[in-house]
Formats: sequence, structure tokens, C-alpha cells
Amino acid sequence: MKNEKFAATLSVGDAAYTYYPIEQIAGSEKLPYALKVLLENVLRNAETPEAAADLAKRVIEAGCAGEVGSEVEFSPARVLFQDFTGVPVFVDFAVMREACASLGGDPAKINPQIPCDLVIDHSVIADVAGCSCAMEKNMELEFQRNGERYNFLKWAQESFENVRIVPPGAGICHQLNIEQFARVAMTSEAAGVKTPAGENPTVYFDTLVGTDSHTPTANGIGVLGWGVGGIEAEAAALGQPITTLVPKVVGVRLTGKLAEGVAAMDVALTFAKMLREKGVVGCFVECFGPGLDSLNATQRTCVSNMTPEY
Repeated sequence: MKNEKFAATLSVGDAAYTYYPIEQIAGSEKLPYALKVLLENVLRNAETPEAAADLAKRVIEAGCAGEVGSEVEFSPARVLFQDFTGVPVFVDFAVMREACASLGGDPAKINPQIPCDLVIDHSVIADVAGCSCAMEKNMELEFQRNGERYNFLKWAQESFENVRIVPPGAGICHQLNIEQFARVAMTSEAAGVKTPAGENPTVYFDTLVGTDSHTPTANGIGVLGWGVGGIEAEAAALGQPITTLVPKVVGVRLTGKLAEGVAAMDVALTFAKMLREKGVVGCFVECFGPGLDSLNATQRTCVSNMTPEY
């Protein structure tokens, strides 16, 4: 177990889990929610207790000061790929296996270390429209055009551990992320990590990085995530932490409720106008206040989907 010094036991019914309570770190109660998630992440994933304490101090200092902090290492719970950037990553994984075999190693040991979901949605073309058979015909044309790619992806799903491939026609990556992939609370068992004998599985915040700028859509249901490039996503999939500065968090206090005829998209566009004027590039934007209770999950994810526009 990493950083046993900061670990505790959480009992849920008849089950017991290891978790990393942030309350043990002085100043954590003053942090915005997003930085609490980041704090738990560094406590759990740092290489040593000393490193965990140092990284936690950086999060606390930056959060309490309301400023950008120094570097920390973030280890997402999973990775979301769309096809434009995801397919080349799986080609890289295949080449790694080929290289491993040529060096006399076992290629089956080359696998993503955390769950990876790849959704085929960005490159799909709608040739047929306006008839009841449109989807069927479009899917037929799609598989005719890209048969080689789909054969490769089918092989990838069957050959690699921690990989799930979603074929075209099932929905867009962000919709599927929210409705099917997101767990909000993740367990090491769900992530495919075997629990050592005598230890409890670990429970922690569900977090992710995705190869699409609208990955923050999942923030609307409390799942911290943001978009990254293919190389960063590939490194995260292979178990490498992402080095990032502790972000400045800009709070948006919500009051009241939406008037009749006002949609969540109206809120998102208003946010975009206001926050662009404030200059929040590179920051976390966190909503809080009594107005949150009047927004349902669909409305919150609509607002957070627009985060790249801020």
C-alpha cells in the first residue's frame, strides 16, 4: 500500500475499503471542492509519504492563497479517447508489443494501467438522412469504408486489458462518459487492480483526462477531468502521472433559479461572456451557492460542457 501513513479504513455495509481522508491535512477545509479532489489524489499516489506531504502542502498553499501554485503530479483514474486521437494511441500500444516481442519479452505484459474507453464518434459521416433507414445505411457505409480500422480496434479490445471500444452509432463520447463510464466514486477493483492478500480495496474520487476539449462535461456530476493531448493521455494510460501546476480556482456563486423559458445553454453562454472578460484561461472554474440546488444533472453538465469557451 502506498503512503500507509495517510490511509484509513472506510466501512460500507459489510465491505471495508482503504481511503485517504483529506481532513487530516491542516487547511484542507478551506479548499474549493476541485482542489480537495486534487489533494486526495496526491496523498494516494505520491511515491513516498514524504513526497505526499510535500505535494499536499503545495495544494493547500495555492488553494488558500487563491493563486496558481507550484507543480504537482495528478494521476487520473481513467482515460477517455475519441477516435481521431485515440486510434493512433492504440497503434502505439501495438507497436510497443511488437518491440517487446522482438526483444524477447512477453508482449502480453504491455497494457494500459488504468481503464481506457475509446468511442468512435468524431470521424463518422452521415451520408444518408431523412429516412427511417438512415442509421442502418450510414453504419453499413462506415464499416465498408473503415473495415481495416475496425478490425484493428476489435483486436485491441480483445488483446489489451483495461480497454473498452465503443463502435459508431452508440452515442458521443461525452454522453457515454456521463451515462455509462463515470462512477463518481471509483474503486481499485473497478479499475482492474488486484487487491493484495490481507488488504482492502481502495476507494477514491473518479477522475479522468480525455482527448477532447469538452471532457469537463463530466464536471457537472462531480467528476474532475479535463482535455489533454494524445501524448499526455497515452502516458496517463500507461500509469505515468501528469505534471501540472496547482490551478487557480475561480468561484461562480449561483443564486435563485432559472426563469421559465431560460435554458442551461443560456447560462453557459452568459458564463462564457462573463468569464472571458475576467480572464480565466488555465484556471478551474467552480460553481457554488444556493442556486446549484435548482439545476439538475443535465443542466449542470450543459454548463460545464462549455468550459473550454471560458
